[in-house]
Amino acid sequence: MSFYRNTVWLVKGLQEYTKSGYEAAAKHFVPADLDVNLNGRSFMVTGANSGIGKAAAQEIAKRGGTVHMVCRNKGRAEAAKGEIVESSKNENVHVHIVDMSSARQVWEFAQSFSQNNTLHVLINNAGCMVNQRELTEEGLEKNFATNTLGTYILTTALIPALKKVEDPRVITVSSGGMLTQKLDVDDLQFEKGTFDGTMAYAQNKRQQVILTERWAAQHKEIHFSSMHPGWADTPAVQTSMPSFHARMKSKLRTEAMGADTVVWLAVSAAAAKQPSGLFFQDRKGVATHLPLAASRSTPQEEEKLLAALEEFAQKFKP
Repeated sequence: MSFYRNTVWLVKGLQEYTKSGYEAAAKHFVPADLDVNLNGRSFMVTGANSGIGKAAAQEIAKRGGTVHMVCRNKGRAEAAKGEIVESSKNENVHVHIVDMSSARQVWEFAQSFSQNNTLHVLINNAGCMVNQRELTEEGLEKNFATNTLGTYILTTALIPALKKVEDPRVITVSSGGMLTQKLDVDDLQFEKGTFDGTMAYAQNKRQQVILTERWAAQHKEIHFSSMHPGWADTPAVQTSMPSFHARMKSKLRTEAMGADTVVWLAVSAAAAKQPSGLFFQDRKGVATHLPLAASRSTPQEEEKLLAALEEFAQKFKP
């Protein structure tokens, strides 16, 4: 991680990613963009039991959409569902228990879901930042398995179902932290050097942005986007980055602020008019690299990433 990238990113973050950054951007929002009736449209939100995922699911349910919450923990998921149903008065909220770090589970869920349900919008929100190097039962590094491979398998497995509906969309919740990273396709599971969970997470988030660009080029019928929610006060930030949370607490965005662009990308007509494959921040497409940061990857490196992910995906396919 270069010192230059980190410094430029931190300055940018303090100006743009905080609560005050959101409030400045929100002055230019069009409130009518979210004035929509989602009756008859179906949305899948991964990691929907807390934080940005829950806030997004809540806003979608309030507008009449059918919500499929994909969560790992049944107790927390059912509690979140109860809150969403109560606040939205919408009973069309369903819980699916899936561990996104298990490639086989993700495959099995996606295959069974596609056979039994219609899907219009997929929101890839689930993620983790594990600060010690940990392997899943399938022998994969946990951040990579959840953030990158789980997202890759779920999305590619659901693409045929998405192509059957009108106005299909895929939104992936990435992070501005990816701006500090250049794709490192030769160490996808962080086996070299000293393990750094924050760096691993940012690398995964760079991978998600590249995947979004590639999917957009390959599947023209679907509108793909990735986004940065800003620095939000979520349970994940509290547990994974306690010192950052303690230092920044008063400046952090609310969960609803973090979810705003997710909801806008998922439901508004304005978002669908934007080119597919962009990276968004506060309802605007923004650059995926910092100035002079030397973080761009070659087409060959990106092809290598896709080939590696496809190889892993096929290995665990039931």
